[in-house]
Amino acid sequence: MSSLLTFYNENRLEAGCDEAGRGCLAGPVVAASVILPKDFDHKWLNDSKKLRPDQREEMRILIEKNAVTWAVGMASAEEIDQINILQASFLAMHRAIDQLWVKPELLLIDGNRFRKYHQIEHVCIVSGDALYRSIAAASILAKTYRDKLMTDLNFDFPDYGWISNKGYPTFYHKTAIARVGLSPHHRLTFNSAIQPKLPLGE
Repeated sequence: MSSLLTFYNENRLEAGCDEAGRGCLAGPVVAASVILPKDFDHKWLNDSKKLRPDQREEMRILIEKNAVTWAVGMASAEEIDQINILQASFLAMHRAIDQLWVKPELLLIDGNRFRKYHQIEHVCIVSGDALYRSIAAASILAKTYRDKLMTDLNFDFPDYGWISNKGYPTFYHKTAIARVGLSPHHRLTFNSAIQPKLPLGE
C-alpha cells in the first residue's frame, strides 16, 4: 500500500491541490483538486512524476471513481503571459476548487506559496505530492489531463513534438521553434529569450 500520509488534520475535510506544466514553453498550466475518502489507498498513489504513464492512467481512473469530489482547472498560455506563471498556477488551482461539489475545510497545496482562496484555510507543503495522498491524487489528475491535452494539440501542431515532450523545453522543441516559429499555444513570455543552436548541416 501507499506510504503517504492520509491527512494533515484528521478533523478537517481536506482537498489536495497540485498543478502540472509550470515549466513548459507551450500549453496551459493545469491544476487539480481532490478530496479523497480516508480509506482510499493504492500502492501506486504517489507523486505523478514517479509513475509510468500507464500507472498514472490507471490511477486517474481509480481516483475519479473513488474520490469524494475532484475537479480540474487551467489557465491558458495567454493568461500566463498576462499575469505570470505563478499567478496563473494559483488561478488554475482556484478554478479547480471552484468546481468541487463538496466544500473543503482545509486546502493542502503542493509548493511553498499560494493565493488565499476565499475564506478557506490552506497550508503549503513543499513536495507535498510525495507526502500526502490527496495532493498525490491531484498531481496525477493534473498531469494526465495536461498530457492528454498536449497530445491532442500535437495533431494540429505536429512540428513541435508535443506528443512526447508535452510542451517542455527539449532541444527538439526549441529547434522546432527556431525553424517554424511559435504556435498560438506558445507562451510568449517564456519564448522571447530562446535561441536554440541548430544542429550542424541545418
